[in-house]
Amino acid sequence: MKGAKSYDVIVVRGGNAALCAALAAAVAAGGLAQAQSYPNRPVRIVTSAAGGGNDFAARLIAQGLTERFGQQVLVDNRGVTSIEVVAKAAPDGYTLLLYSGALWLMPFMRENLSWDPVRDFANVIWATQSPNILVVHPSLPAKSVKDLIALAKARPGELNYAAGSLGAPPHLAAELFKSMAGVNVVRINYKGTGASLNGLITGEVQLMFSTPGPVEPLINSSRLRALAVTSAQPSALLPGLPTVAASGLPGYEATSIQSIFAPARTPAAIIARLNKEIVQVLNKPEVKERFRRTGSEVVASSPEELTVMMKSEIARWGGVIKAAGIRE
Repeated sequence: MKGAKSYDVIVVRGGNAALCAALAAAVAAGGLAQAQSYPNRPVRIVTSAAGGGNDFAARLIAQGLTERFGQQVLVDNRGVTSIEVVAKAAPDGYTLLLYSGALWLMPFMRENLSWDPVRDFANVIWATQSPNILVVHPSLPAKSVKDLIALAKARPGELNYAAGSLGAPPHLAAELFKSMAGVNVVRINYKGTGASLNGLITGEVQLMFSTPGPVEPLINSSRLRALAVTSAQPSALLPGLPTVAASGLPGYEATSIQSIFAPARTPAAIIARLNKEIVQVLNKPEVKERFRRTGSEVVASSPEELTVMMKSEIARWGGVIKAAGIRE
């Protein structure tokens, strides 16, 4: 993760403190005036392909911002190239990025990226998070995380787990579990969540990590057994289900995250305005409920909280990805 955030610097020769102070005040005033008139034209939220979780979140937030701003907020689906589009956009608050944690994990899995997640973006808000659920086939003689770890250690290399997209949160959740538990569970590749679940239901594999939406009805119908949730705290999405950390693997945590960013050097006053307005949108009861139905929980953080979380995620997942040899 090379590079650091860059900022505009005014160099004043001669050590004139009064002049320095005046220039700083002018810059601050200019940013404030810009924020007060913002937005005066349509805003664009760039995100990944249409139909996915990022697209759903972007459209829900865009709808709320359109109402609050009185300006159209549009969603622009660009796939993976959305990151590069926003990194190169003007830092004026009119081009935003909504993306998952893949933004800061991709540099560990790909070489020669044209952007850096820290250097090229200004953090706006940690919008939502979604835990994964550790589920097993009902025939597996494991009723808890401790049981599963003991079984995997007794049968090294014999248990399989299903995973779809390489480097996606369910895949990383499984690799973190393997690393922390010290077990050898073999990854079986499937094309997407649906195929992975079918492999688990039919007994081709014994376990998998999944977002709540697809597996909840299968858990309720006893076609799958839920062992634990991967968030640090129990999730309101699945009342009564213990965390992995509390049921056999202390310190374990793995969640899917969606956040919003602006290009680096976007004025701080505009970042603050964006954060304030998006928090208002996310905290609407009807918005929280729509996210809940898709298996996500609203976070609505400050920009500073997003920065702290990113640093923690980069430090934690970088080692897991390197140790597992995950490369795209």
